[in-house]
Amino acid sequence: MGWPADPVIYEINTAVWLEALARACGRPVTLADVPAVDWDAVCLDGVDAIWLMGVWARSPAGLDIARDNVDLMGSLRGALPDLTDADVIGSPYCVRDYAVEPAFGGPEGLAVARAALASRGKRLILDYVPNHVAPDHGWVVDHPDRFISGDDADLASDPQAWLRVGDHVLAHGRDPYFPPWPDVVQLNAFSRGTRQATADTLGEIAEQCDGIRCDMAMLMTNNVFAKTWGAYAGSEPVDDFWPTVIAALRHRHPGTVLIAEAYWDMEWELQQQGFDFCYDKRLYDRLVESDVEGVRAHLRADVTYQSRLLRFLENHDEPRVATRLTPEAEHAAALMIATLPGATLWHEGQFEGRRVRPPVFLNRRPDEPIDADLTTWYRRMLATLSAVDLRSGRWRLLDTGGWPDNDSHRALLAWSWGEVRDDRHLIVVNASASPAQGRVALPWTDLGDRRCRLVDLMTGLELIRDGSELLDPGLYVALDGWRFHVLAVD
Repeated sequence: MGWPADPVIYEINTAVWLEALARACGRPVTLADVPAVDWDAVCLDGVDAIWLMGVWARSPAGLDIARDNVDLMGSLRGALPDLTDADVIGSPYCVRDYAVEPAFGGPEGLAVARAALASRGKRLILDYVPNHVAPDHGWVVDHPDRFISGDDADLASDPQAWLRVGDHVLAHGRDPYFPPWPDVVQLNAFSRGTRQATADTLGEIAEQCDGIRCDMAMLMTNNVFAKTWGAYAGSEPVDDFWPTVIAALRHRHPGTVLIAEAYWDMEWELQQQGFDFCYDKRLYDRLVESDVEGVRAHLRADVTYQSRLLRFLENHDEPRVATRLTPEAEHAAALMIATLPGATLWHEGQFEGRRVRPPVFLNRRPDEPIDADLTTWYRRMLATLSAVDLRSGRWRLLDTGGWPDNDSHRALLAWSWGEVRDDRHLIVVNASASPAQGRVALPWTDLGDRRCRLVDLMTGLELIRDGSELLDPGLYVALDGWRFHVLAVD
């Protein structure tokens, strides 16, 4: 089953989801025996792939470290006030083994889940964590050469950054802008053994899914790794990390989609190194900050680059969007995300209006009221846009115009899909809380001297306009705050 050009991905926190299903069913539930109705509930119309986040075996050693961390446990109680010991299962990014957690059904359970998704026309995405492993991962003892090594002096001077494993002193994993993570051990991106083991592990994961999301992918690029670790990393290889390991993966699994969690404006670099899609954190920041001009400037980037970005309003690392935006602003932002080129990512609980993001250390979330109207709106939006194959043909960002005494058009964002012989669509969004009016000139020159019918796919509103007017001065638009048009142009 091939991938569409602009896939729609739905992320599920596997541990939390299975626990919720178990409570509803009154019995333990694994990936092997999820009721069909619950697969149907997440395999929404318009969704192309399900990301089962956090399926791999978690580390008992990492769990002990987490439970001893007073600050962490306090944050977990903040998210789940009635927290119990059984609720804390450790981080899915502290991986002991790239085999499915037995409590989730093991490899056999994952195979059943993949078949259930495939029967519904959905692809499966799983995680890979390239930067580090758990302290009880088999490589730590068997292959210490794959890790950043120090000595007794390093351990004595900074015991929070180093740990002793047998005769070796190894570094804890880290991001250069934050303190070391105490529950993981840092892999060495410059090690030939690490690169080969990474390629082998990616290949093993690819045999079990259709796409792989690589955690904090930018940390393993040669330039970032060298700046982070300096002399500890050893000599920098001529070839960069990702092209090396991705080439090996492509040889065995050419159809596997690779997604990079990427920050620090490194999306283009990671695209060039072989990733199909990279996180679009810049767009996320500008949308939740309601920075209209920032969004417009971002969307002026080359469409080839934009078509390989992954757009989102929340995920397991970001706050729930319901806590960042009003319901009306969320509708507008979601509509923008859903109609731009590139992949889109939606997070389980987002459609229901949940406000608490469960920390990844937990297997249970608090009970919250469900926003049934929001759920209906999201599902209808995705299904409607999918039914008309809106994101097909050519995408173009459009300019908006106004009048000397009214520049409210600056709050309007507009783009089109399609060409002369395609189905053609126009999207206009008021990305502000205040009313806005303006003109949007359509890009299709063959509209002149024709009567055109424009139908709003979300509301059913029908407009009849003269084609020459749509070209110059453009379609007149008046939208209240956070309102939008999704127009089929006939």
